Amino acid sequence: MSGDPRIPRNPAQPLAPPEGGNPKTALRKQMLATRRALGADTRAQWDRALCDQVLAWQQKNKVDVLGVYWPLRDEPDLHPAYAELARRGVRLLLPVVVRKDAALEFAHWQIGEAMVKDAMGVAVPADLRMAPYPPALLVPCLGYNRHGYRLGYGGGFYDRTLAREPRPATVGIAYSCLQADFPDDSHDIALDAVLTELAGYGSA
Repeated sequence: MSGDPRIPRNPAQPLAPPEGGNPKTALRKQMLATRRALGADTRAQWDRALCDQVLAWQQKNKVDVLGVYWPLRDEPDLHPAYAELARRGVRLLLPVVVRKDAALEFAHWQIGEAMVKDAMGVAVPADLRMAPYPPALLVPCLGYNRHGYRLGYGGGFYDRTLAREPRPATVGIAYSCLQADFPDDSHDIALDAVLTELAGYGSA
């Protein structure tokens, strides 16, 4: 860790939920601010490390079809890893929002093809080719706790997606500085593993 004042905290110390109001709503705001405050050099370094973690995970688990994500709101950018995965022959799928109250669906994606934004502002292929549900997913996390539960933006899309059967292998992607102490709700589903710029844990 550098002494850059834009890096707000030691990643070994979990964020604590702010007092008052809805704990998760307040924690989301805190996490968004923390992630947004990361310096460009730090973010680039951490993204490179995360790409290495993802590639090692794929090689270990022999995944040949993978649901990935297009980064939003300062999420880790894994495009270099995606390019290497495609070179290895892994078929990449991007999530597609079909309804606000439904699970995500997935579409085939080839790197470099034309993209458009859907009604939710998420990038999807202009030529939408829907695909069967992938056996494994990279899941962006706004935050995560020590039990492997993720904190998202509150829309519930991944909660509904992970509740489907057969359940895919799920790998959370997060910066280590966004580990937090928050309760596991009854509808939450733990991730199989979480990868950060420092390391992974779980069944990765």
